[in-house]
Amino acid sequence: MEKSRREFLKIAGFSLLGIGVQPIIKAFGQSEDSKFSKRPEALVGKRWAMVIDPKKCKDDCRDCIDACHRIHNVPDFGNPKDEVKWIWNEPFEKAFPGQEHEYIEEYIEEELKGKPFIVLCNHCENPACVRVCPTKATWKREDGIVMMDYHRCIGCRFCMAACPFGARSLNWRDPRPFIKEINPKYPTRMRGVVEKCNFCAERLAQGLQPACVEACKEKALVFGDLEDPHSEVREILRSNHTIRRKPQLGTNPQVYYIV
Repeated sequence: MEKSRREFLKIAGFSLLGIGVQPIIKAFGQSEDSKFSKRPEALVGKRWAMVIDPKKCKDDCRDCIDACHRIHNVPDFGNPKDEVKWIWNEPFEKAFPGQEHEYIEEYIEEELKGKPFIVLCNHCENPACVRVCPTKATWKREDGIVMMDYHRCIGCRFCMAACPFGARSLNWRDPRPFIKEINPKYPTRMRGVVEKCNFCAERLAQGLQPACVEACKEKALVFGDLEDPHSEVREILRSNHTIRRKPQLGTNPQVYYIV
């Protein structure tokens, strides 16, 4: 009887500890980020979004990819098995499964066949990755950016399984020896940690546009506040037909593509 009582108290204690720890975990994860977003020079938005025009992308151009990966210390393992990517290219049929019908196919054949479609984390309004993370290593900011805390990631890969866009990568190996030139202004990761695009939250805190947007000479990527009716992204959405990746899943992606 005494043993059963001790076991019951032990379980109850762990349960109460879990209830108490959750708000602490959440607060800790957001405190580091909030001190940067409150800088006076920071770019502030209510809901950040990106619009991409694939027609402006050149087939052999990697400016946006190289800029992003260089600034964020993304390793280059040199093989698909270990690949870590924040932003990359996909053909239309892989980027937009389920979007095909005869008229779209005709347009794609004529205008966009062979064009690279830049893909990245969609910073969804209803992110599945956030819901499944047991340690709150990933969370959504008030401005819509889905963030990662590398220190709290335990490498369980629940977020990778939940993300329908394949936007997250796990470091199966120690990434540091595979970074060509380390940027000391951004943290490196370690083996067993998941990472992804963060809409360059650290650059927004400095009043700068995302690295991919700044690096694109063709101006194929536009970033701005979706809640601002006078922002460039809103102007583009008003005057162009756009699609999003897998909208039927209900995550409400915040990356739009002009077609």
